[in-house]
Amino acid sequence: MRLTEGFNLLATAPDGIKRLRELILNLAVQGKLVPQDPNDELASVLLQKIRAEKDRMIAEGKIKKDKSLPAICDDEKPFELPEGWEWVRLPDISHNWGQETPSQQFTYIDVASVDNLRGEITEDVQVLDAADAPSRARKIVKKGTVIYSTVRPYLKNIAVIEKNYEPGAIASTAFAILHPHTGIHAQFLLTCLRCAYFTDFVSSKMIGVAYPAINDANFFQGVIPLPPLAEQSRIVAKVEELMALCDALEARGQLEDEQHARLTATLFDALAASESAHQLQENWARLAASFDLVLDRPEAIDALEQTLLQLAVRGLLVPQDPADEPACELLKQIRAEKDRLIAEGKLKKDKPMPAITDDEKPFVPPQGWEWARLGDISTLQGGFAFESGRFISGGSNQVVRMGNVRPSFLRLNENPVFIKDELAIETDAYQLLPGDIILTMTGTKNKRDYLYSCLVSENAMKGKRLYLNQRLCKVRLCQLDKVFFDLAFKDDLLLDVIFASSTGTANQANIGMKALSLWVLPIPPLAEQSRIVARVEALRALCTQLRERLATSQKIQTHLAETLVESIAYG
Repeated sequence: MRLTEGFNLLATAPDGIKRLRELILNLAVQGKLVPQDPNDELASVLLQKIRAEKDRMIAEGKIKKDKSLPAICDDEKPFELPEGWEWVRLPDISHNWGQETPSQQFTYIDVASVDNLRGEITEDVQVLDAADAPSRARKIVKKGTVIYSTVRPYLKNIAVIEKNYEPGAIASTAFAILHPHTGIHAQFLLTCLRCAYFTDFVSSKMIGVAYPAINDANFFQGVIPLPPLAEQSRIVAKVEELMALCDALEARGQLEDEQHARLTATLFDALAASESAHQLQENWARLAASFDLVLDRPEAIDALEQTLLQLAVRGLLVPQDPADEPACELLKQIRAEKDRLIAEGKLKKDKPMPAITDDEKPFVPPQGWEWARLGDISTLQGGFAFESGRFISGGSNQVVRMGNVRPSFLRLNENPVFIKDELAIETDAYQLLPGDIILTMTGTKNKRDYLYSCLVSENAMKGKRLYLNQRLCKVRLCQLDKVFFDLAFKDDLLLDVIFASSTGTANQANIGMKALSLWVLPIPPLAEQSRIVARVEALRALCTQLRERLATSQKIQTHLAETLVESIAYG
């Protein structure tokens, strides 16, 4: 059969397993999963038997008399049925067991009790005393009952009660209750309720925004296809077989993901740990041998790009040039420039920084490089505590807040706030200029979500004047390549250094201006900074090409999978 032949293609496409499960359900209810048998008793005969059973149960007082149902019109039938099948409304083939207020200990089944992937009740159900019964604990259920959550039904909290609970089970009023009559396979009913066409029907009847729901009256107007009983059993068996295969493919995919993550971590860690150009070349050759295997998913390309940035900051991506003016001379020039600005009254006199110890140096830099504290090579300015009451909704003076700063870019459209011209003049010292680097000073206890750096460009400002809010720091570098240091602020080893200086709670970390000023950074010769930036930009472009090729490949794979789905479902 083409479905099983195309399983691997479907399973490896983006969201493949999820779409494969949906396809199986859709084929099942359309009668396209197993062949029909002309010897099966017709569904119309089965319906007559069910009607007789209903009448008997009503006469015995086991269920209430049912209301007459409107005829099913053609517009309600989403597809053609095989010979011998019938369309029915849900009350035609099911009933409920009524409601009661618990008077003794009971097993409570609520929405949290449902495994919505497998359509079954989890083992984690509560046994409650009557005094502790929630007000929603009212609906009686028994073994074989199908329950359908009518609150946020798109989550598909639908399940079959597979056993008789002791003490007896009562379900939440959040569920519609369907107990199949004799001749209706509970698992087949579950399959119908989980498939796409029925979900679409329910969605069309939902009301509400925060907790969209469908009421029971509308829900029980729903129609489902009814095959002969023998075919129901064959369909259920086939669905179970194919879903088990989906489980196996999913487990294998998870295992492959874990193995892939370990492989990429090992290769990239070795790459990042290179201590010389020769060692880097050897480690790169090892990675190149597995290039197609390693770089077959977006997260691997992201990891490669991050590794390349780390190598760049450590001086391993470009060769050193002995003709370059060494960084020690550059640092002297920066000191002289600062002294001149201090003498002219343009800068406050800075205090001498403590000497840098070997323990503060996270790696051995190349010949000609130096270590320096951020406060020695820049001027730092913390943000202003703007009062929210003075914010206005528009204008040309935008306040940059924590939420506007992401790694490497500003998102100025994220909850923008502005200030009037007079306040902008008062806070002129906090204005951002092209070439400034913004550092965030608060985040989670995870260095990657903690200190974001973002280089302010003319283009990023979008014609606005930008002003720095509190918990942000403006870094204005002296005679240095700003792009290089924006890269350096993202290096894991350097982040480890500043992260060790953080304070705060278990969930939130803070970094102070003094700690930022003392941050130890590597300083290459100025010419080498430019070469590193050029190399990084070229490699980033290659990573972008890799992502585009991967996305194109995934689109092709998705298209092939969709074509296969259509050929199976409609061919």
